[in-house]
Amino acid sequence: MATAGGKIHVDEDIGKDDPSADGSETSPYKSLLFAHIQHPPSQKDGPQYLTRKSETGPVSEDGDPEARKEWKPATKSALKKCSNLYEQHKRKQAKGNDLAVREKSEQEKRQRALQEAMEVRIKEDPQLPKAFKIRLNEKDPALVKLRKGTSEKDVDYAEGRGSRVKVTGRVHRFRTQKDVIFITLQDGYGFLQCVLTGDLTKTYDALTLTQETSMEVYGEMWEVPPGQHAPDDRELHADYYEIIGKAAGEKEAITTRAAPDADPQTLLDNRHLVLRGEISSSVMRVRAALLRAYRHTYEYEIIPSCLEVTPPCMVQTQVEGGATLFDFNYYGEKAYLTQSSQLYLETCLPSLGNVFCVAPSFRAEKSSTRRHLSEYTHIEAELDFISFDDLLVHLELVMSQVVQHALADPKISKLVYDLNPQFTVPERPFMRMRYADAITWLREHDIKNEEGQPHEFGDDIAEAAERRMTDIINRPIFLTHFPVAIKAFYMKKDPQDLRVTESVDCLMPGVGEVVGGSMRMDDYEELMAAYQREGIDPKPYYWYTDQRKYGTSPHGGYGLGLERFLAWMCGRHTVRECCLYPRFTGRCTP
Repeated sequence: MATAGGKIHVDEDIGKDDPSADGSETSPYKSLLFAHIQHPPSQKDGPQYLTRKSETGPVSEDGDPEARKEWKPATKSALKKCSNLYEQHKRKQAKGNDLAVREKSEQEKRQRALQEAMEVRIKEDPQLPKAFKIRLNEKDPALVKLRKGTSEKDVDYAEGRGSRVKVTGRVHRFRTQKDVIFITLQDGYGFLQCVLTGDLTKTYDALTLTQETSMEVYGEMWEVPPGQHAPDDRELHADYYEIIGKAAGEKEAITTRAAPDADPQTLLDNRHLVLRGEISSSVMRVRAALLRAYRHTYEYEIIPSCLEVTPPCMVQTQVEGGATLFDFNYYGEKAYLTQSSQLYLETCLPSLGNVFCVAPSFRAEKSSTRRHLSEYTHIEAELDFISFDDLLVHLELVMSQVVQHALADPKISKLVYDLNPQFTVPERPFMRMRYADAITWLREHDIKNEEGQPHEFGDDIAEAAERRMTDIINRPIFLTHFPVAIKAFYMKKDPQDLRVTESVDCLMPGVGEVVGGSMRMDDYEELMAAYQREGIDPKPYYWYTDQRKYGTSPHGGYGLGLERFLAWMCGRHTVRECCLYPRFTGRCTP
């Protein structure tokens, strides 16, 4: 036995610090500390700790036992060092035991409180004035009453705050302070702090409240006390509430499922929960404001105005190249999801004038960069009887007006600057840089192409180089006059330099290209030659080619990716944060 004769054996080479060892000569421990823990020293007849080491180094369990030294008492220095470690171990163990006792006590106390809380019942006081429902963003109960059909003669305009109302929402956050529970509700329209006191805080529902629980709260609206803060500087002093839908807690709590620091794929899997967060919901609100701003700008703030049309998403022609098309079986024929609505917009010009659309576009390129999506919202416009310079001026005006119109709403402006404190409204005119000058700039700044070589005329400037240039210059850039070989077949050549097209990409700091546009070929023969050059059969494009046969005109247009524009404005790292449910390579859920 290990304790026979009060001797405990420790062998650092072949011993074991686990239950399989017992400290005997044939089954020694590995460390002196473990021996102390298993056989604590006493004041009088403490065990004797014997140690040994091999003469020639460690040996295996089936090695030669003669190669080992004899057992010797542990040295005083080793015992002193071990005693200090052992005292630390005891203190740590005692602390752990105390913590376990406290946790057990707290758990028992909580269980008793929950048992008592199950007996607490709250009821709405029938003597109180009847409450009327308001949204959390509605601040004038008198006007709410009028809107809900109450006769004007029955509305007291002086009642304002202090009126008894009822609100519904989900628990955005909550905290307990002494015998008071402060709950901030949200309902998609606003936020409201509700104050629970008395028996309202003692119910089982109050003690087990979880974030995202939906509830209806009754009470009076009052201004917050001086020196305190709450949304809109008001709070609802509750006299009654009902739980509508209790949210999961503990391991299934939303703060666990959609933690901000979770793996990106986990957050995408739980996008439906992430959208409930302040950041994601703020981005979606700015997105909606931008859509309103674009429509308003096209219809009311530019001359001539643009009319909104709705082109098809299922097509049988390509715009930007076959490698990026999603194809599908359309009643036995091959069809595609549209890459762009541009060709259809051009057909509207003769009868409707300048037109625009807000529609989804689809790109099947297998790209996983932070600025690519397989499905995105495409804002496109086509303009008739214009020059290339007219196109640039129009683009500059539209984007500037959209930003100003969106920021004119104080709520949207606050969201933008909360999300992106460094955002600055772009100044007009935007910088203009020809493609050839950009190649020179990249060479001068030693920014290489994708092969690690200096850029040459004809290179398709890669995203990384483009973004570096934009970030260094740090202002919007109109990059113009790209070579014919790297642009789409329909782009018009520059009459002054037939090597290049009258084309433009608008580059924004942080995200790179957000807009791509050009003048379109308006000459029939030139378009037919372009089909032949690109190896495109012109027959399926008869309806597009006809625009050059029946009263052709100089015209141009562009496409803007809403998600990239939003990422630039809100300072988001990736466009995946800028749409409701992102679709990209390998992701088509939820």
